[in-house]
Parts: sequence; C-alpha cells; structure tokens
Amino acid sequence: MASPAYTSTIRERLRDEVGAIAKQAPLRIALAYPSPYSVGMSSLGYQRIYRAIQEEAGMCCERTFLPDDEHADSTPLTYESLRPISAFPIVAFSVAYDLEVAGLLRMLMASKIPVLRDERSEHHPFIVAGGPLTFSNPLPLAPFVDAIVMGEAEVLSLEVFRIIDGASSRAEALKQLAETPHVYVPEHHGDRLPQLAKVDDEVLPAWAAIRTPHTELRDMFLIETERGCSRGCAYCVMRRSTNGGMRIVPKEKVMSLIPEDAKRIGLVGAAVSDHPKIVEIVTELADRGCEVGLSSLRPDKLTDPFVGALKKAGYKTLTTAMDGTSERVRELLDRRARVKHLERAAELAREHGMERLKLYLMIGVPGETDEDVDECVKLTTALSKRIPVALGIAPFCSKRNTPLDGQPYAGISVVDRRLDRLRRGLQGRADVRATSARWAWIEHELSQGGPETGLAVLEAVRQGGGFAAYKRAFTAIEKRRARPKLAVIS
Repeated sequence: MASPAYTSTIRERLRDEVGAIAKQAPLRIALAYPSPYSVGMSSLGYQRIYRAIQEEAGMCCERTFLPDDEHADSTPLTYESLRPISAFPIVAFSVAYDLEVAGLLRMLMASKIPVLRDERSEHHPFIVAGGPLTFSNPLPLAPFVDAIVMGEAEVLSLEVFRIIDGASSRAEALKQLAETPHVYVPEHHGDRLPQLAKVDDEVLPAWAAIRTPHTELRDMFLIETERGCSRGCAYCVMRRSTNGGMRIVPKEKVMSLIPEDAKRIGLVGAAVSDHPKIVEIVTELADRGCEVGLSSLRPDKLTDPFVGALKKAGYKTLTTAMDGTSERVRELLDRRARVKHLERAAELAREHGMERLKLYLMIGVPGETDEDVDECVKLTTALSKRIPVALGIAPFCSKRNTPLDGQPYAGISVVDRRLDRLRRGLQGRADVRATSARWAWIEHELSQGGPETGLAVLEAVRQGGGFAAYKRAFTAIEKRRARPKLAVIS
C-alpha cells in the first residue's frame, strides 16, 4: 500500500516541477527509474525518454521511481495518476548502472508483479529495460525483463512500444521484438546481445523537459553538449570506439535550446570539456547571469580563460580527474592527465579564488602497488600547499566492452588497506572520501556476470539486501558460474 505521507510527497514534488508535459493518449506507459526521485530526475537519459514519449502521437507515459527510504514499504506509484505500475500494459525501466538491478527487483516485488519473466502471463505488464547499463553488461537483467533496448533509445524505444501495443499476444510481441535490430529478447537470444543502437546526429542533443528543486541538481536545466568521447581510456565504456566516438552538438544549437528563464544550467556529456566551443558556451551563459555546471572536466583542457569562465559561472570548487594513483597507473589507464596538468589546475583554482580543488580517482587498478599510493600522497600533499584538496575515490571495477574487461577485483581487504594508507599519508593535508570497497565488489560481480548473477541479486534482495546477503548469494554461484561471453548478434 501507499501511505498518505508517500502520496503527499509525490503531490508536493509535482507542484514544484517546471516543464512537465501533461498528456492523455490511448497507450499509457509507466516510465520507471529504479532509484529514488532525486536520482531519476537528475538523469538526462530518463528525461529524454520521457520527452520522446510525450511528444509521440498515440502514447504517453507516467513517471514512477523507487520509493525513498522513508517510504520504503510503499507500493511504487506513478506520479501523474498515483496508480500502481501493475495497472499499465508496459513498464519501461531506465537502468543506469549495475547496482540498480536491485532497485528494479524491489519495484516489481512491491508492485506484486512476478519478478521472473517466465512467471508472467498475458495479464501482467510487459517489462522493458534500457539505459546506460546496456552499453556495458545488461545480462543480469535477463531473467526479469521481457526485452532490452540496447544503446541510444530515444527513437527505437518508441518503435518497441508500438510493437508491443500492436501485437496479438505476448509471444507475438517477443517474436517481433527479437527480429527488431538492437533489441535484446532473452527468451529468443539467450546470452547473445545485439549491437548498440545509434541515433542520427540530427536527433541530438538530449535535454531535460522538467526542472525540479527536489534533486541534488536543484532546478537545473540539463542539456547535452556532446555524446560519446574521443578518448581511449582503458576502463571506460564510453570510449572513442563506442557508437562512433564523440559527436559534437553545435554551440548555436545548444544555446538556442536553453530557456531564457533557466538560471542553473547543467552541461552534460562524457567529455564536456572537450567541446571546441565550451569556453564560449560557459562565458555566454555566465554573462546571462546563469550558474553553470559541467558533468566532466579534463585537467589537460583547463586553461586560464576556461577556469575564469567557470568561476564567473558560479564554481567554488574546481573538480577534475586525477584518475589513477600514480603517473604509471595513469599510463596503464591510457589517460592524458599528467602531473603538470594537475599542478596547473591547482594554480588556476587558486588564482581565480576558488575554495578547493576536488580530484576523482580510482584505487585498486590492476598492477597498482603501495608505491603508487605513496606517489599519490606525495602529489596531493604538494597540491594542498597551493589550495585545499579533496579526493573522491572509487575502487576499480572492470567493465565489459573495455580493454580492462575481465580484470579481477583487487579485493576488499586490499582496497581498504590502500585507502587506509592513503588516509594516513594525507591526514591533516587533504579530505579523503571513498565509496565502499564491499559494495564495489558487488558492482564488479554484476558488471562481469550473466543471468545467474541477476538471480543471485534476487536472492540477496529477498534476504534483506544487505552485504552479507549478497556475499552468501554470490558465493553460492561462484563455483558453478561460467563467465558468459558477450556474443553479438550479427
């Protein structure tokens, strides 16, 4: 059931939104995000699919999210009509990363929809998934979803919905979808994944229809400045070989789509700072009185005019990537960031009056040693003498479709020990914050696993969803698990 407090929260959020597209149509789709509202409404991909459906004749969608922790016992409801997702013919999930598989399962379970696709009948919703996870490894979703839209989905997803709606039965819909390029149907394809869909460049950019104060990106208008990346980072799914590499959106097109009343602008992409006109874009928005945020800043692209524009656009912290603990590790990762770039970033941040320099990096990269960690301590200490420094650290997890695919996880104890070495070395010199080594191991297992790993997540969720439950479930399949190959359907 949905509590009065949950429905009240939904109504409050709806009242505060700007840009929602009200629509009625014969085909109604529940557009689901397997994380809370604050996360889902910060997703440009989710908002892009919302806008695509609302602009398409004959169909409309209602948004739904994993209930927040304080409403965890509530049945997920759509925001537009407060109906359960079980009342819709199609439930379409946008899944961004591996750990959201559990959120998808929780939403199905709470909605009394059979979690396993083999247990659903004609009377149950057709479950579709898509999103950034499809660029890496969607196989853990295979036991649960009827079909997966692979790659860029803003055009293809509409065709998928039309096929489902027009089919005479679930079996007929699955058959037609299995014959549709770039659509993965587990019942027909097994472990063979189709190639990724790619939209025409004319479809770019994605931009968010709705602004809301109830996210970390408070009231921010999100717009894509480029799609893909021209770089070859060895750990990254969105490297230059993915879907044609970087595709630039012209500055004039970006600027023309930003509403005049938008005061906070988020420029989104895998390598926003590589846009050839990025300094001009930020400067013009700052001159308009806008606060601007960029989703990715590369240290080798930071110049005096660029950092000056960022400061004028409201930046108080200059955030960029250190990537690896040492120069040797950065070489292994095929990263362009060098010590000279990080030193220059610190100087520019100080010269332009910023409060701190924040650097993101990974720890536990294959081949990393304590000496690499010590080099990180030495460099960070030197940078901290110029400006306060904060490190944001994530344990390395190898991803499918990258050069480091199949590399083992360093180990929870190894990662924790190296983090402790880093913290002790930087005590009083830099703020060090890291994501959990234990949950990074869970992410690694999912990123490398197949359908049986998804079933292990289901068992863990049924046992409460804590780390101990995941460890038991994953350990149980470890001995009998064969790592599936990501075969591509030709």
